[in-house]
Amino acid sequence: MKRFECLQAIAPLIKDELFVTTAGGSTNEWNAVRPSDGNIQVKTLGLCSSIGLGLALALPKRKVFVFDGDGALWMNLGSLATIGLHQPKNLIHICWDNKQYESSGGEPTVATAGNIDFAGIALNAGIKSSRTANSVEELKDAVAHGLKNDGPHFICANIEAGRAEAPPLKYDELENKYHFIRYVEDTEGISILRIAQSPSYLLK
Repeated sequence: MKRFECLQAIAPLIKDELFVTTAGGSTNEWNAVRPSDGNIQVKTLGLCSSIGLGLALALPKRKVFVFDGDGALWMNLGSLATIGLHQPKNLIHICWDNKQYESSGGEPTVATAGNIDFAGIALNAGIKSSRTANSVEELKDAVAHGLKNDGPHFICANIEAGRAEAPPLKYDELENKYHFIRYVEDTEGISILRIAQSPSYLLK
């Protein structure tokens, strides 16, 4: 199955969930399918699962999706154990597994290009809702289950190599971060960033 087809299939299930996307085609493709200030891109390989966990713990009433890659997850495999330890009920972690480092030329990953079973590792790390999806329908069913039931949830989606043609993001990573933070502030009714006030003597 192709990642873009998967994204198109799950988009109608989505309401106001937050999305943390890793380096690779999933970022541009998801923003083409469902543009939102609730999508944040993470260019540092391996960190999206940890950032997604932090968001899920900080906003326990909000569903948080992580769009990971097999190369990125292999770099931060310990995040599965940390997620299993903290048991965030609102986290849905999807690993798009094309068995290669897509962004850097398509070299095979040491992980799933070999014999690594991410869903099995997640299960044994304490993520009881853990499964592999080999078709668009299996993935759609897994996402629907994750949206309706407490997690954490882990889904390893076995996809074909290759990217769909998708326009680049409107914002760079820094601007995207601020749009995302303001979106969270507005939709959660909380204050995260405070604008520094000028000293009173400058206002006289």
